[in-house]
Amino acid sequence: MAKLKIVKYGDETLRRVCRPVDKITPRILTLLDDMVETMRDANGCGLAAPQVGVLRRIAVVEVEEGNPIELINPRIIAYSGTQCEEEGCLSLPGEWGKTVRPAHVTVRALNRFGEEFDITGSDLLARALCHELDHLDGKLFIDRLAKE
Repeated sequence: MAKLKIVKYGDETLRRVCRPVDKITPRILTLLDDMVETMRDANGCGLAAPQVGVLRRIAVVEVEEGNPIELINPRIIAYSGTQCEEEGCLSLPGEWGKTVRPAHVTVRALNRFGEEFDITGSDLLARALCHELDHLDGKLFIDRLAKE
């Protein structure tokens, strides 16, 4: 595994829409492993492929230590409620702001074996899932700052 360089705010890669993964190759598996290592090294709870310069619909989330969630071609299939909490981003170090997100979300994605699965999360997990999926569409948390 290798630690990857995290793309910082201002790099146009962060504003691009990512392409779906057509085939899960050894390169994709290595990317997943490297993204988990990079996220942990940076003390983050999520990382999306464009944050490491790869324009593919891939993200990893880990809100419970030791339990990373790998998401390939993820999409939100259900959401409910609202929460307004502080958010930050590894691509915007030191920047924080309150965002409005769903309180509960269900995401459908593929795992590293190409199997479809659903994950439902609340609170921090819901926020992290939404945050990372936003990255795949070229959106950043600063685009969703709560109106005071």
